Amino acid sequence: MTTTPPETTESTNSESNEDHSPVEMAVDQLERAAELLDVDQGMFERLKHPTTVYRVSLPVERDDGQTEVFTGYRAQHDDVRGPYKGGIRYAPGVTEDECIALSMWMTWKCAVMDLPFGGAKGGIVVDPDELTEKERERLTRRFAESLQGAIGPTKDIPAPDMGTDEQTMAWLMDACSMQEGETIPGVVTGKPTAIGGCPGREEAPGRGVAIIAREAAAYYDMPMDELSVAVQGYGSVGANAARLLDSWGANIVAVSDVNGAIYDPSGLQTMDIPTYDEQPGAVTAYDGGEIMPNAELLELDVDVLIPAAVGNVLTRENAADVSASLIVEGANGPTTTGAAEIFDQRNLPVIPDILANAGGVTVSYFEWLQHINRRSWPLERVRETLEDEMVDAWEQVARERDERELTWRDATYVVALSRVAEAKDLRGLWP
Repeated sequence: MTTTPPETTESTNSESNEDHSPVEMAVDQLERAAELLDVDQGMFERLKHPTTVYRVSLPVERDDGQTEVFTGYRAQHDDVRGPYKGGIRYAPGVTEDECIALSMWMTWKCAVMDLPFGGAKGGIVVDPDELTEKERERLTRRFAESLQGAIGPTKDIPAPDMGTDEQTMAWLMDACSMQEGETIPGVVTGKPTAIGGCPGREEAPGRGVAIIAREAAAYYDMPMDELSVAVQGYGSVGANAARLLDSWGANIVAVSDVNGAIYDPSGLQTMDIPTYDEQPGAVTAYDGGEIMPNAELLELDVDVLIPAAVGNVLTRENAADVSASLIVEGANGPTTTGAAEIFDQRNLPVIPDILANAGGVTVSYFEWLQHINRRSWPLERVRETLEDEMVDAWEQVARERDERELTWRDATYVVALSRVAEAKDLRGLWP
């Protein structure tokens, strides 16, 4: 296991067409909030660097007997408010730079929700669809072994992310438990309920997006039964958000997956469209509506646009063509710095990811609490408590926005950074 010195970490990700890597975007957002709060330079310098970045080589025997070596990362940004917390993704495009940026965003996400966690993120450079189930299991167990000592229920608590699921977390938990000689369910969250997982965890990110979209629509006097919504990315986040908004009376007019989008201004029957996980390609196979490229969905004339697929889809090149009245970020980092500047100039409100999609980490917190207290929560309690937490966070951000006359992103970062900075100030700097 290699630990990369945080201050010398270099981006391994190709820069965007706006010359901003994910880390540069994250630091830009931090700097804006630091200026608004008048955070001293020393504090800013501490927060713009991750505490630790692990880079590991993972030799795995494939089913045909050949050995392949994969690369894995775990970035731990800050733990001043509690253990590091963040997902593990399996994807071909995973980079050290991406993991660092996502770990920073997790720090702010946990802080804005007032959870006693810091931020972390990890991943393996692999296409999970090209692995058999046994190969994925061997890879996951090898990753757990390589991170021994770095993760744990009071140190760093992984969760599912892109390309991973509750089964991945079950393997990870078992591997860590075998290393320690005892069952340690709290080492991960997002597990199957049969081994300590929390009901409602899988739906939680999308449910949180829907709750924040509802609150934002109400803030701008947009009645739910008149609301038109386009959702880019009909995976676990986008589909759960779309279906819940649909059940509340909103008109879901467009959804998409990697193969394309479907659009019907009269509304889609979201329950009749399988998610990408349930049936890949089901969106464009839906009987009804107009098939269009994903890029066109982003420019539809709708009340609410929810980018819930991948990062960097709203850019300087297409920002002027976005016709939505409100953007609610379901994915991590879907709006580039250049696009954010244009949206600010247009007075187009954007509810940032660190607030909108914080439902997942919030329910992960509930799962973690259940392990500490040795008590399980029913689904109804999970949903009710998530609703309360999301609305409370929304109201605090909205109050900050109104009092300071900020953008939604700046107000969200001000709430998050003020909590992290206060904790650092109280704990002090180790000599």
